[in-house]
Amino acid sequence: MQPLKKQLKPFLKPFQISIKGLWWAIKEEQSFRLQLVVAFCVIFAMFWFPLTSVERAICCLMMALVLGLELLNSQLEGMLDMFQPCRDPRIKKIKDLSSAAVGAACLGSIAVGLLIFLPYLLK
Repeated sequence: MQPLKKQLKPFLKPFQISIKGLWWAIKEEQSFRLQLVVAFCVIFAMFWFPLTSVERAICCLMMALVLGLELLNSQLEGMLDMFQPCRDPRIKKIKDLSSAAVGAACLGSIAVGLLIFLPYLLK
């Protein structure tokens, strides 16, 4: 029988790659860092206010949605810059649409955040 470390290696490798990607995004992407700061503020508020489990789950899902879309947006922009380094209006349109998806998720998260946190703030 193989040692446990060797058995777990195929399962741990994807997580190691994910951590590298997250670290790169933190180092290189200013918008990701800003959204991460907001996510930490939301996490703090989740434990400050007596939220229900469902409210906490919704907050976690919204944070994951925004951060995940930001990572995809950064990935798409990087690929487009690599394949078409010159300014092209078609590339700009694609980048703008990708950015709009992140913006829509952010606005939706703000609305959800207001619906969840405002009643606790008004008490």
